[in-house]
Amino acid sequence: MTETDLLYVLALQHIPNMGDSTAKKLIRHLGTAEAILKEKPSNLLKIDGIGKKKISEYKAEKHLKAAEAELNYIQQNKVNTHYFQDENYPEKLKHCFDGPVLLFSRGNIDLKNQWIISVVGTRKITTQGIAFCEKFIEELSVLNPVIISGFAYGVDITAQKAAIKHNLQTIGCLAHGLNQIYPKVHQKYVKNVEENGGFLIFGVPISLTVQIF
Repeated sequence: MTETDLLYVLALQHIPNMGDSTAKKLIRHLGTAEAILKEKPSNLLKIDGIGKKKISEYKAEKHLKAAEAELNYIQQNKVNTHYFQDENYPEKLKHCFDGPVLLFSRGNIDLKNQWIISVVGTRKITTQGIAFCEKFIEELSVLNPVIISGFAYGVDITAQKAAIKHNLQTIGCLAHGLNQIYPKVHQKYVKNVEENGGFLIFGVPISLTVQIF
């Protein structure tokens, strides 16, 4: 997608009450996010399922201003975008009517790998739990899967460190923008994760307008 297309999609996502399913419906009707934001309210209301509440603030200038800040961050920090109509969007998510309009990633993620295993669990993992998790990832390594977790304390970071140890791609799905890392003590693992996979979020690329999840 072009820079202009991305700008208007970001602005569209900034609109209150504009969920992913509604945004995709409007894009399919009008072609682009830019066309939506420049359309007359009366014409949008003719579309099935579009009420006044959903478009009550869609003309506000603040949406474009927020989008400009987000776009600037994307360009300066080499953030990858995955638009729901583009080839680099995960195939399985294309079949979800409420899948995110945009995904954002950083690192060397290969979203075409079909073997994906999510590993999550307690934040207060025991020594026995760590050993089990490490052994589990080791035995899975023969399948060369992508290990996905939340980059949090406990099971999450244990699984992702084990994935790196066995040269597996690992993806951290963050609950915030790419302009921060939580918990901060995991900052030391960021480089290794990005070299062996990366980080993925949906919503907005920076924690400027909304906290994800």
